[in-house]
Amino acid sequence: MNDSNEFSGKNGKVKVMYVRSEGQDDNKGSDKRRGGRDDNRGSDRRTGGRNERSGYAGRSEGGRSDRRSDDRRSDSRRSDNRDSGSSERSPWRTVSRPDSEELINDHGGISGKSQIDPEQLRKQRMEETRIYGENACQAMFKNRPDAIVRAWFLQSVTPRFRDALKWMAANRKAYHVVDEEELAKASGTEHHGGVCFIIKKRGGMDVETYLEQASEQDCVLALEDVGNPHNLGGIMRSCAHFGVQGVILQDAGILESGAAIRTAEGGAEHIKAIDADGLTATLNKFRQAGYTIVTTSSHKGSQDIAKAQLPAKMVLVLGQESDGLSDSVWDEGDMSLYIGGTGKVESLNVSVATGVMLAQWWQQNKTE
Repeated sequence: MNDSNEFSGKNGKVKVMYVRSEGQDDNKGSDKRRGGRDDNRGSDRRTGGRNERSGYAGRSEGGRSDRRSDDRRSDSRRSDNRDSGSSERSPWRTVSRPDSEELINDHGGISGKSQIDPEQLRKQRMEETRIYGENACQAMFKNRPDAIVRAWFLQSVTPRFRDALKWMAANRKAYHVVDEEELAKASGTEHHGGVCFIIKKRGGMDVETYLEQASEQDCVLALEDVGNPHNLGGIMRSCAHFGVQGVILQDAGILESGAAIRTAEGGAEHIKAIDADGLTATLNKFRQAGYTIVTTSSHKGSQDIAKAQLPAKMVLVLGQESDGLSDSVWDEGDMSLYIGGTGKVESLNVSVATGVMLAQWWQQNKTE
């Protein structure tokens, strides 16, 4: 049914038509402002055939509106029945969890949300480390694939890691092909080289374990207060190149930093970290096992390494560039060496000095 009101506009009088369903007409038939059914009939006569079409539309909309209302009431009753039935039949119950067992979200880099125990998460993080760099990760996969926990790759490097990807898929290891931004987030650096692994740490070995498997010709490196990861990476690279397997440190874990392993370019996989429970005491244990202790300095060494005959079984001891070796460690030396040069600079970088000295030992003692 239709009502018409008039209002004055800029161009004169304009008719406005209201369309209502028959149900609305019945409820509002007594509304004096609308004029009731008689007024509507009068409006029909004034507007002619157009009102017949509008009235038909009103009845149709009203019918659909009634059906929708009935459907909603029916759906509501069915939902109530399902809820009441499921609450009676469901075997599940809500159980309160103590505060000490509260779970936290662990996004696991980019693999989606999961929930694990906080204590388990802390323990896991202590046992794992992130490495990156193509050569470092290739060497890791070649030598210790079982230590890989998760991996991220740029699309551009995946052809060169085809074997690794197949192995990870077959062994249910999580890996992700991501963009630059996600890989930088996962690795913690922009210098990731297109790949990042989470791996299980190896940890250091004790002196006794190393000595049990040492050969008759063996050079071991000992470092005092050397902690720069890039220097450590360069040192591991030189050690791997010249056949040195053991490195004595006060904290063996520093060899497993991502930056050190990337700088080593795969050399870290050939190095065994040896825990030093007191460097002087550790050097004494090696001496008792037949090793010669060789200390180094840029200014107080007694012999130029270029002229020295280096023993086949020795521990080469180096310190930080600024202060060198402490007096207590220096005094442990059976031989003391320096690297001759022009004197225009005070000393070489510790990783460079390591390479020079290990090259000399290798040339004198290498086996055919």
